[in-house]
Amino acid sequence: MKTLSALGGGLAGAFAVTLIHETVKRVVPEAPRMDLLGMNAIKKGLNRAGMPSPKEETLFTWALAGDLLSNSLYYSMAGIGREKNVWLRSTLLGLAAGIGAVTLPEPLGLNERYSNKSLATQAMTVGLYVAGAVATAAVMKWLNSSREKRRQRRTEMWEQRLVTSAMS
Repeated sequence: MKTLSALGGGLAGAFAVTLIHETVKRVVPEAPRMDLLGMNAIKKGLNRAGMPSPKEETLFTWALAGDLLSNSLYYSMAGIGREKNVWLRSTLLGLAAGIGAVTLPEPLGLNERYSNKSLATQAMTVGLYVAGAVATAAVMKWLNSSREKRRQRRTEMWEQRLVTSAMS
């Protein structure tokens, strides 16, 4: 798969995860709070480096930007390899991200309740990342097919020009 298709799909997956998360957290009390988990990670990292924590609003912006960047690059990995396996690779990456988001906060010294409060929270956390993976694969396939169609049109155009000039 082409690099731009992979990066475009990864970006779409990251935006899908973020959009779904930001929407669901406003309506579902048991929703995962990946924003707070990200803010918690940034605070801990800054504290360990001996730096002061910024205001909550700045911390939220940093966490959101970090999520978009890291998730984009992560989901882009689904574009490595042959196109026919992109759905499988993407789904496995989404499952791995979701399971990691549920199981890794505690060993990393982060507040696990943000992704692990209840069974419903855990299921939504995994589902959130799988949804991002589905968006990733769909956009990658679409971008790749659009590129193939453009290439085919250019080839047909050149063939037509060659035939027309040979007939002249």
